[in-house]
Amino acid sequence: MVGVAIGEEEEKVVIVIREYDPKTDILGVEDVERRCEVGPSGKLSLFTDLLGDPICRVRNSPAFLMLVAEMAGGGGGGGGGGGEEKEIVGMIRGCIKTVTCGKKLSRNAKNNHNNNETNSTLSKPLPVYTKLAYILGLRVSPSHRRMGIGLKLVRGIEEWFRENGAEYSYLATENDNQASINLFTHKCGYSKFRTPSILVNPVFAHRIKVSPRVTVIQLGPRDAESIYRARFSTTEFFPRDIDSVLSNKLTLGTFLAVPRGSYTAESWSGSERFLADPPESWAILSVWNTKELFTLEVKGASRVRRTLARTTRVIDRALPWLRVPSVPEVFKPFGLHFMYGLGGEGPRAGRMVTALCGHAHNLAKERGCGVVATEVSSREPLRLAIPHWKRLSCAEDLWCIKRLGEDYSDGSVGDWTKSPPGLSIFVDPREF
Repeated sequence: MVGVAIGEEEEKVVIVIREYDPKTDILGVEDVERRCEVGPSGKLSLFTDLLGDPICRVRNSPAFLMLVAEMAGGGGGGGGGGGEEKEIVGMIRGCIKTVTCGKKLSRNAKNNHNNNETNSTLSKPLPVYTKLAYILGLRVSPSHRRMGIGLKLVRGIEEWFRENGAEYSYLATENDNQASINLFTHKCGYSKFRTPSILVNPVFAHRIKVSPRVTVIQLGPRDAESIYRARFSTTEFFPRDIDSVLSNKLTLGTFLAVPRGSYTAESWSGSERFLADPPESWAILSVWNTKELFTLEVKGASRVRRTLARTTRVIDRALPWLRVPSVPEVFKPFGLHFMYGLGGEGPRAGRMVTALCGHAHNLAKERGCGVVATEVSSREPLRLAIPHWKRLSCAEDLWCIKRLGEDYSDGSVGDWTKSPPGLSIFVDPREF
């Protein structure tokens, strides 16, 4: 991958934007991360430990890059032999993949429509794909802000996006992060696009009881891929390389929920038969193990708050049959499982989703995680069936998007940045 270099001299200080070098930059990058994660005094703050790998959150994407901003002071004055002092003061990560941005009718379906024919198979819409870039982890050291470094980093990563054929770029930020919103919408040309919900549920000391009326079957990657492509490939942001996601070692499994008696693990005969004759209601989701990539920790909690949380766990462990909703140990580093590809069909799909979330909770408990989380469209019909704690969740995350070039064909969708939201989105776990 080719780095991007931008230089600016001001009072003998030069800021250079270049590609991250893991051999020489890791300590400087970790130092910036620590300085950026100083939470407000007296308030709870969430800290992230990348476990010694600054590119862990983009590494699993088809193409990725990390840039750093390096400041070099004008050393060696007075004829001395001292060299320039260099310091990493910012960084940005980016990745590129191909996703669904809309849908269209096949040529056969159009002909059928013109001939007043009805054929559900031929009239099935097809996905329209685009090459999409994602910006993640923009950081600027607090002591070097308001120097235009963040803007230089964004422009540097966007140049790499364009060189690699990306048509759009997007990012996620907190709805109340006004500094980030101003940078991207006012200075970088992004527009507010989608407001999905991040739903987080704690992992209790007791197991969740899954409804006996629901059977949960673990699917192999090929069966999972077939169902996802058949039912969800026209969903916005659906990754074209879903097979790579499902076969990644971080995917712990894909799980299908069906009414009891319709299928069992023993009677399962493959996705082709299932798709040809599905039960009236069903649901599906996959689980991604972010615990192997990074851990989280809540800091800033008072001693009283910590004691109350510990008490709930003690009661839950001692009396698990009471099913007390205990607070997990989030005041120490903890892992997270991310539920993705969540969807379903039928009048009881919500019940199936709730059962799958319970199954995912129990899997997270077995693996020592603190929480399970998912991200869905704020308009997602199955959203209310997903168990979560409101206090841990984010009702409206903010996604901003930008069209990187005007020389692309509008195709079947037009300018995606101006399209209205659909009911669902597909959140790629590689970017959570």
